[in-house]
Amino acid sequence: MTFSVNVNPSALAALRNLNKTSDDLEMTQTNINTGLKISSAKDNAAVFSIAQKLRGDVRGLNAVQQSLDRGISSVDVALAASNAISDLLLEMKEKAVAAADIGLDTTSRSALSQDFSALRNQISSIINNAEFNGTNLIDGGSDQIVAITNADATQTLSVAHENLSLGSSVITISSTQVITTSTLASSAVTALNTSIDNLNSVLTRLGSGSTALEQNRDFAGKLQDVIETGIGNLVDADMAKESARLQALQVKQQLGIQALSIANQSPQSILSLFQG
Repeated sequence: MTFSVNVNPSALAALRNLNKTSDDLEMTQTNINTGLKISSAKDNAAVFSIAQKLRGDVRGLNAVQQSLDRGISSVDVALAASNAISDLLLEMKEKAVAAADIGLDTTSRSALSQDFSALRNQISSIINNAEFNGTNLIDGGSDQIVAITNADATQTLSVAHENLSLGSSVITISSTQVITTSTLASSAVTALNTSIDNLNSVLTRLGSGSTALEQNRDFAGKLQDVIETGIGNLVDADMAKESARLQALQVKQQLGIQALSIANQSPQSILSLFQG
C-alpha cells in the first residue's frame, strides 16, 4: 500500500461517485418538475424527434377540427333554412290547391292569393339570411364547403352548393307566381309538387354532408386522443418510479458525502508514521 499526501485515490473515487449521484439526482428532480422523462433532444434525440412529429400531428388535428366545425355550422344553417322552405312550400301547396277550385268565390281566391304571395316572398328572405361566416350554401351563388380532414391538409371533404332561389332548377315556382285564377293555381300546384320533390333530394344531400362532416370531426378527436396518449407513453415520466428513485438517490448522496469525508481523512494517517 502506498501512502501519499499528493494523491488520494479513495477520495477521487468517492468524488466521482458523488458527482454521478448528484447528476442522477438533478435529472430525477427535473423529471418530477416537468412530468417528462424526455424533455429535450439531449435526453433522447430519437424519441424526442418522434414526439415532436406527433405533437405536430396533434396541432394539425386542432386545425382539422376547426375546419370541420365551420363546415358543420354552415351546412346546419343551410339545412335549417331548407327545412323552413320545405314547410313554406307545403303551406303554399295548400293555398294553391284551395285556389284551384273552380267554384271558389273571388274574395276567397284573392285572400288565398295574398297568403300565397306572402309565403313565396318568405322563401327569398330565408335564403338571403341562410349565411354562416360568409358562406351561403343555398342562394344563387357558388359557395361550397371544403373541409380539411387530415393533419397534413392533403385530404378534404366537400359539400356542394344548392341553389334554392325562386325559379331555379330546384324551386321551380317563380318569384312572380300567383294563384289569382283557377288555371294559375293548378299550374302552381304542379310546380310546387316538383319543387317539394326536388327539395327533398336537396335535404338528403345536405343531411348526408352534415353527417359526414360530423363523423370526420369525431374521428379527428379520437385520433387526437390516441396520439396524445402515444406521446405520453414516449416522454411522460412515471411519477411513482421517479419518487422512489428520488428518495434512493438522496440517501445515496448522503452516503457519498460521508464516504468522501472518510476518504479525505486518509492522508492524516501518514502522520502516525512520523510519531516516535
